[in-house]
Amino acid sequence: MDHVKHSFGNPAILLLFFVGFLCLCFWSSTYITNPFSVFRKESLSTLSNTTNIHVPQDDLEEALSKVSMANKTVIITIINKAYADQDIQADTTMLDLFLESFWLGENTRPLLDNLLIVAIDQTAYDRCLFLRLNCYRLKTDGVDLGGEKVYMSEDFIKMMWRRTQFLIEVLKRGYSFIFTDTDVMWLRNPLIRLSTNETEDLQISTDYFLGDLRSENHQINTGFYYIQSNNKTIKLLKIWYAMKDSSKGQKEQDVLLNLIKGGIIRELNLTVTFLDTLYFSGFCQDSKDLRVVATVHANCCKSISAKVNDLKAVLRDWKQFKYTSYKRLANVTRSLGWSMHWGCSKSWN
Repeated sequence: MDHVKHSFGNPAILLLFFVGFLCLCFWSSTYITNPFSVFRKESLSTLSNTTNIHVPQDDLEEALSKVSMANKTVIITIINKAYADQDIQADTTMLDLFLESFWLGENTRPLLDNLLIVAIDQTAYDRCLFLRLNCYRLKTDGVDLGGEKVYMSEDFIKMMWRRTQFLIEVLKRGYSFIFTDTDVMWLRNPLIRLSTNETEDLQISTDYFLGDLRSENHQINTGFYYIQSNNKTIKLLKIWYAMKDSSKGQKEQDVLLNLIKGGIIRELNLTVTFLDTLYFSGFCQDSKDLRVVATVHANCCKSISAKVNDLKAVLRDWKQFKYTSYKRLANVTRSLGWSMHWGCSKSWN
């Protein structure tokens, strides 16, 4: 006890003890305020070398990141005034029907969170914002793409190529996407039928299914497809778009079809699936089974008014199927089917 008492009585030892105590308090306070501060410099250095930190750099990146799924996949549709705004005689719009299909479909409502609506004119963009959807305004360099663009007209072809150019940019940013025309009704979540395997570069709809998912003889339809973002698919779309000026009078879909028939799939070592119309159907070839159909596309149709009238019938057919007690019976397809697409049939006259 005398030794302890004598030690603490030494002024030098007391001073050393006091300074040490102050240092300990200061370090403890810093650590408690920010327990990772000691390791911050090392951690950020390591993270920057191993992780690609996502920071939106412009309006498009912000829009894509907002709707992106966990695997960096987005759903994209493109609209103009003709699809978003009612004319004097109309009681609905193509956009309204498109959104209604998500409401009526099976397990489709949550997918609206992943849907980016790309507007190519101000009216369509304002309508999108009014509906409180995820919207992006695509500039068209002074070209008026707002009104109805009749199938295969010069403006229609321009609009299709502008769409392709935009979608290249999406792929280049690392986003895979499901592109859907607005005249495609989503009756079931199509992701259940689409492969999420990243080795599947492109899964594309067909006008008529030939029975072989890999056959390059299909008549493709670019109104609905799922494409992975990788070097091969980016190159595919760049080659496709580069043929714009040398393909006068052809819509972009025909140009891609010619590329496929010319061997582009083998040349780029792409894995492509041509989708079965049983699940991804359209007016060219109806699905034969309402119990499994995922989407219905108003293809083989010339005008917007004809598409709207026949798609309204599709949704009526779907509601009849959905709410009937017969939907669980094996022979349901015998008693329930699709209405005839009279409007689209007559649109070619």
